[in-house]
Amino acid sequence: MSKKLRIIIAIIVIIILGVAGFFIAKKIEQENRKYNIENISEYNYFVIKEDNKYGIMDKEGKTIIEPNYDNIKIPNPTKAVFFCYQDDEIIAINDKNEKIFTEYENVTPLRLKNISSDLMYEKSVLEYKENEKYGLIDFNGKKITKAIYDEIDTLQFKEGELLVKSKEKYGVINIKGHILVKIKYDKVEVDKYYSSNGNYKEAGYIVCNTTKEGYRYGYVNTNGKEIIETKYNDLYRVTDIQSKDIYIIAADNGKYGMFKNNKQVIKNDYQSLVYNSENNLVTALKGKKYGVITLEEKVIIPFQYNQIDVTERYIYATENNEKVVVFDNQGKESDIDENTAIINVQDTNYEIYIKSTNDSTTYSIYENSKKKTNKSYTYIEYLYNGYFIACNSNNKIGIIDSDENIKVDFKYDSMRKIENTTIVEFIDDSTKNSYFYSKDTKQVAQMKNAVVENENNYIKIYNNQDRIYLSADGQALEYTDIKPNNELYAKKQNGKWGFVNSKGNKIINYEYDFVTELNQYGFAGIQKDGKWGIINKEGEVIVNPIYELTKEKEPNFIGKYYEATYGNGEIYYSDMK
Repeated sequence: MSKKLRIIIAIIVIIILGVAGFFIAKKIEQENRKYNIENISEYNYFVIKEDNKYGIMDKEGKTIIEPNYDNIKIPNPTKAVFFCYQDDEIIAINDKNEKIFTEYENVTPLRLKNISSDLMYEKSVLEYKENEKYGLIDFNGKKITKAIYDEIDTLQFKEGELLVKSKEKYGVINIKGHILVKIKYDKVEVDKYYSSNGNYKEAGYIVCNTTKEGYRYGYVNTNGKEIIETKYNDLYRVTDIQSKDIYIIAADNGKYGMFKNNKQVIKNDYQSLVYNSENNLVTALKGKKYGVITLEEKVIIPFQYNQIDVTERYIYATENNEKVVVFDNQGKESDIDENTAIINVQDTNYEIYIKSTNDSTTYSIYENSKKKTNKSYTYIEYLYNGYFIACNSNNKIGIIDSDENIKVDFKYDSMRKIENTTIVEFIDDSTKNSYFYSKDTKQVAQMKNAVVENENNYIKIYNNQDRIYLSADGQALEYTDIKPNNELYAKKQNGKWGFVNSKGNKIINYEYDFVTELNQYGFAGIQKDGKWGIINKEGEVIVNPIYELTKEKEPNFIGKYYEATYGNGEIYYSDMK
């Protein structure tokens, strides 16, 4: 083999290894960016309060740490790691009352910001301090990162991601300690994009650096790539567009444009840009006049109007502060009344027309562009199955169909659709009675001073005397249908409450004014003469009725304690009367 050939082969091998190394490194980087957020469905430990001192109990109601501390935090309720506050000192201890993490100078939990969760802290990591720097450890005390950061903080809306500061610059790491956003910015914040599938997981980052001219903003996507450089004096994501593509509105020297990912689709020629989710168009200001353009910068309505108002179907443009011209979403001038707005509904056969005058606003139902209602309504909202919630001229609410047949009488003062169900609640203000109607407009329940709790697959309706369970479509349920494995079930007889087993045999006498069902931890409340007590799943009275609890929700009990909340929404359990 000639020397030249050997050199060529060597070069090829180096190239192959380099390419392979590149892809391996890329794969490792991608894997490092992945992290799992711990889901917690059941708590093992709870904060308790006695005589203004705090301790810990387990889910059996057993006291693990006596209430001797000024405050206690449980960052992860499945793990025996408790932060106890006493005389300005923070001590981390376990369920054996032993000090833990003593090898570190200082260990603290990281409080979450604006996370739609019942939990207040990052559930997988803790912050520690060493030589005036900060790092991460897990709940076993194992180091995740070295103490190399000047600051570690949580990000708004982003669980599992942390804002870090080093040498006066900010970046983002995940709870595995891997860098998501390079630490090179003066400011980093979440773009607040919410996806119905991934919550805030698909939200990227608005980054900022300071220049002689002031703050300059750019954008980093979820892969950590800066797709818009930090040169704009204003920048925000259009969060109303549910898409894999990222739409960014950015201002350059006071002139706004729009990006789709890293490609500019609307030039920086406008004094303002406002995306209209109603019609997927953009209202723009140019030369002190308003117009409407598409996301591709096609002009739909020319820039000659003093004001533009957008509805789902029509655009109302005011010229010279007097004349109103109505356009459809294609920019074609319409002959509809300028005082009429048209709302599309889920059923495309129907539309709701809203006509406003100086004196009143009236609603009408249209089917295939033909008016269906003749009476006067002050409000109409599409419900389902060609049914509509309507409010008449007497300010009473009912349900009508598209032919104006009354399906639920106009005799109620207010209403609400119960989320994740087809049930509608109507309320009579004078009697405080709530009436519940199913999808076929049949009344399925009635209760005075009703409280509604929406569970995963059913709703609970109750007051201080009674309780009703309904499926999401309005079918009556027994609690045995919902919790078939419970040991006890609440039952009412002759105006008094007691408990029976799954076979219907009496376990606790019918002697109470009201009771709660057995909770997931095996405890229930018993009420007599306005005071609450507690039983366990064996039917034993743990606490006689001594607690005076004035809560709208049914009380929740564990052991001898009842659930309470701090002003910030954190939950603790108390035995204070």
